[in-house]
Amino acid sequence: MRINIVSIFPGFFEGPLGLSIPARAAQSGLVEYRLVDLREYTHDRHRTVDDVPYGGGAGMVMKPDPFFEALDDVKPEGPIVLLSARGRRFTHADAVRFSVAQELTLLCGHYKDVDQRVADHLATEEVSLGDFVLSGGEVGALAITDAVVRLLPGAMGDHDAAATDSFYDEGLLSAPSYTRPPVYRGHEVPEVLRSGDHAKIAAWRREQALRLTRERRPELLDE
Repeated sequence: MRINIVSIFPGFFEGPLGLSIPARAAQSGLVEYRLVDLREYTHDRHRTVDDVPYGGGAGMVMKPDPFFEALDDVKPEGPIVLLSARGRRFTHADAVRFSVAQELTLLCGHYKDVDQRVADHLATEEVSLGDFVLSGGEVGALAITDAVVRLLPGAMGDHDAAATDSFYDEGLLSAPSYTRPPVYRGHEVPEVLRSGDHAKIAAWRREQALRLTRERRPELLDE
């Protein structure tokens, strides 16, 4: 798989993608990261990527031409995702869908907004991490990259570890996890988890997943 990330801050990604699962996946040949510097596709000595908005108003808007020219060069296939506060919420289902594509391209906005022609005529979809605003799309692009790469076959040493994560099984939150020691500062690990009875443990985890989802994310049960 190849993941293209288009940004005015390509250096933002170098550290995180060189660590943990994203790094191991790249070293194993499961994924290739291509960091595209949007300023390389400008044509003035200041390498300008933004301009004032038509119609007036505060803030600066990222120009369309650097994005279009960057993708003319990259020639991407597969989903082209614009990180945007107007986008629909990114979900685990999106991560699964992206992970089976041969290529994924992530467009990082910055400043006040991105020229709408990028969304309408270049991106295939707009996504957001949630109902809040970040300084730019870089954090969202990194989160999506991590969510996708960890699903690639062979990226994680133990697939079952991923299969018991929140949102993976039936879209529920995961049950609580414990490890040694069995008692710490008077707080005990639930007895059922130390029982060795796998059927009872599975039932407990299912019950806890439903309880936590009902308490914290009840809309997931409706979905």
